[in-house]
Amino acid sequence: MGARCLLDLECAVTKSVPFSLLELASVREGDTVGQTLANTVAYARHAEALGFQRFWLAEHHNMQGISSAATSVLIGHIAGATESIRVGSGGVMLPNHPPLVIAEQFGTLESLYPDRIDLGLGRAPGTDPMTSRALRREGLGAEQFPQDVAELQRLLGPLDASRAVNAIPGAGTEVPIWLLGSSLYSAQLAAQKGLPYAFAGHFAPRLYREALRIYRDQFQPSAQLDRPYAMLTVPAVPADSDEEAQYLTTTSYQRILALFRGQPLWMKPPVQSMAGLWNAEEEAGVKGFLGLQLLGTTESIQEQLDQLLNSVEVDELMVTVDLHDPVKRRHALDILAALPQFQVHLGI
Repeated sequence: MGARCLLDLECAVTKSVPFSLLELASVREGDTVGQTLANTVAYARHAEALGFQRFWLAEHHNMQGISSAATSVLIGHIAGATESIRVGSGGVMLPNHPPLVIAEQFGTLESLYPDRIDLGLGRAPGTDPMTSRALRREGLGAEQFPQDVAELQRLLGPLDASRAVNAIPGAGTEVPIWLLGSSLYSAQLAAQKGLPYAFAGHFAPRLYREALRIYRDQFQPSAQLDRPYAMLTVPAVPADSDEEAQYLTTTSYQRILALFRGQPLWMKPPVQSMAGLWNAEEEAGVKGFLGLQLLGTTESIQEQLDQLLNSVEVDELMVTVDLHDPVKRRHALDILAALPQFQVHLGI
């Protein structure tokens, strides 16, 4: 096998990368937010025990079925319920917030949980325009994202006594800043600023290769990072059989379909068939949304991952696992941790 692979240019080579998790604290239909967050804590603890590197929470607002709106509060809750896993934002949607407030929040988190906090930043509002206006005064937004990132870097850097306004706490904490994106813009900005970059392949797979290539090609070293570090986020439905995975993924299908239709995003139980629940155009849209999905048993996902990791250069994978049953969701992490690609080591 090894000799044949040396002669076969198409022979896949298994690569190992750190694995991390992205969490929306999705609410199952009929559950309370309290029950949801208790499940999230159990999920994070299980991930930590298995050796996952990070546990990030996404910011969304005014969406029934997603309970991660108060992102920094949940980060503190998860960090307090765990011991070593890095906890952070995937991400804070910076157009919604004054940089000073975010610097104070994450400076406080870093002071409480030293060397465990990540600050991932997004340029989108994570909500509808009306809710975005309710979150922050009108007239400010994505167009000033680079200036807001620079201000956050200053506020989290050394205390500047010459400036009238500093983040207290926050100054001097140097919380690691990541830029998140689903287009080419943030890839270019992360490269220019010498920051780590995460591409949102779990919902926008179309541009991931180009964005990651641009990031590496244009990267400029910085005080935070001397070489590029790129993470790719992908959806996954690990299961004990491929047939079970096909069944379990209908939970994701139903939620994305609801997103397309502008309906509440409650997490619904899987169904035996999506026939009659969507039309052909909707089916194509949902499956396109999940174009990078990892699906099936350890062996099936291993093969899918080999193809992915041999087609694009990434330093870390972040996974979203959208399963209805909390027990099966935790077991899905066992399946991921059994992959030969799963690697546990200290990262940035």
